[in-house]
Amino acid sequence: TERNVVTSEVLPLAIAIAVSPFPVIPVILLLFNPGAPKAALAFLTGWVIGVGLATTVFVFLGDFIDQAKSTPTWASWLQTAVGVTLVVLGARQWLARGTSAQVPGWMASLADAAPSAALRLGLLLSAANPKVLLLAAASGLTIADVKGSVSSEIVAVGLFTLVASISVATPVALFVAFGEATLVPLGRAKDWLQRNNAIVMAVVITVIGIILLVKGLSGV
Repeated sequence: TERNVVTSEVLPLAIAIAVSPFPVIPVILLLFNPGAPKAALAFLTGWVIGVGLATTVFVFLGDFIDQAKSTPTWASWLQTAVGVTLVVLGARQWLARGTSAQVPGWMASLADAAPSAALRLGLLLSAANPKVLLLAAASGLTIADVKGSVSSEIVAVGLFTLVASISVATPVALFVAFGEATLVPLGRAKDWLQRNNAIVMAVVITVIGIILLVKGLSGV
């Protein structure tokens, strides 16, 4: 059923985006901004728009392919291709795990970033991030392949975007609820993610890649 497809195939892709440390570090840095939480909320808004927009584009693309009466195995071939790409990216990330964990200059500049700049960064790190795009592509095309109604596709895209944004939204929600008392534990979390970013990303990307590869090959 449509619900089973979303649960078994789409949600794991959203979780793979959510557990990525990369967007969490900037949003925590933005909470140290004198204008917090406005900048962090703007970043979250940009992130949600970027993920939702990218996924929607691929849903439309999948619907177009179906209307063009493409071969029925195109989705499986796509899953296979995305799976192989993610495994390769995961291997590269693992090999890069020993690189410096210093904060890049652009991240350090977030301490005084305006909300408009934070919004653009959120869009950039989601809609223009190759790893996010790969997962959004696999999700969007999978949703389209179910051949559900427009309303069901909207719900599926919304659910995917919501889950993919949980890790970015959590620090912002904690700050809004508890104020500056959250900055010390969030700072520790940021430092840990910074040190272990490559390892976490390598494991997550590789596991998701293998899952997609196996599913894709089983449908070819």
